[in-house]
Amino acid sequence: MPTSNNPPLPAALRLFSAGVIIVLIVGAGLFFAPALVKPRWPWPVTPFSARFLGGFYTAEMAVMAALLFWNRWSPGRLVLVMAFIFTLIVSAVSLINLGYFNFERKAAWLWFLVYLGSVAISGLFLWRARARQSANGVTPSPAWRSYMLAETAVLGLYGLGMLLFPAMVSSTWPWTVDPFHAQVYSAIFLAGAGGTYLIWKSAPREELLVLGLAQFLVGLLSILGLVITDGAVHRIDWTAAATWSWLALFGWIGISGALKLYTASRYFGSQSTA
Repeated sequence: MPTSNNPPLPAALRLFSAGVIIVLIVGAGLFFAPALVKPRWPWPVTPFSARFLGGFYTAEMAVMAALLFWNRWSPGRLVLVMAFIFTLIVSAVSLINLGYFNFERKAAWLWFLVYLGSVAISGLFLWRARARQSANGVTPSPAWRSYMLAETAVLGLYGLGMLLFPAMVSSTWPWTVDPFHAQVYSAIFLAGAGGTYLIWKSAPREELLVLGLAQFLVGLLSILGLVITDGAVHRIDWTAAATWSWLALFGWIGISGALKLYTASRYFGSQSTA
C-alpha cells in the first residue's frame, strides 16, 4: 500500500504500543495464570470474571501487537478508535465505582494511571488526525455492508444495555455478574461496535485483519475460559437457556471474526471488491 495513503505513525505511538503490550501481559495472566494474577488485581474478581477479562486482554494484546508491527495509519486508526472507546468507558465506570478499589495498594493507582493515560494519548492523536482520510480499502458488497451495519447495531445495543441496565442484561449470563463488572464488560461490545462501524463502507485490509483477529480471539477465549473455569469449580448449568444464549453470542462473535480474517486474507494484495 502506498505510504502516501497509509503513512507511518509517530515514533511516540510505537512506544505507547509497546508500553500497553507490557501492561496487557499482566491482564492476559488472568486467563493463563489466574492464581498468580488475581491477588494482584486492582479489585476482587471471581474465577469466571478473571478468565473472561483475561481472554479479552489477550485479544487486546494481539491487536496492540499488530499496531506495533505495522505502525501505520491503517490499522492504527482502527486500533486507536477501539482503544479510546474501551479505555474511556472503563475509566468512567471505574471512577463512579471507587469503592471496588483499595487505594492502599499500588495496583489501584496504576490502574487509573494506565487507563486515564491511554484515554488521553489515543484521544489526542485521534483529534489531531481527525481530518485524515482512511487508507484505501476494499469496497464491501451490499450484502457485506448490510451485515456489518447489523453487527454494529447488535454489539452497540448490547453494550449500551450492559452499561445502562447492567443488572438486567447481565442476569442472562451463565455466572453471576455484578453491575460494576457488567459495565466494564460493556466496553468490550461498544469498542467492537465502533470498530465495525468504522470499516463498514470501506475496509482497509490491515484493519479488517485486526478487527477479525480481535473478534475471533474474544469469541474463542471467552468460551474456552468458561469451559476451563467450570471444569474446576462446577457452577455452570449447561442445560440453561441463558448459558446457550451466551455461548451463541460469543460463538457468533468468534465466527464473525473468522469470516473477516478469511475475507481480508482472500483479497490481500488484490484490488477486487469483497
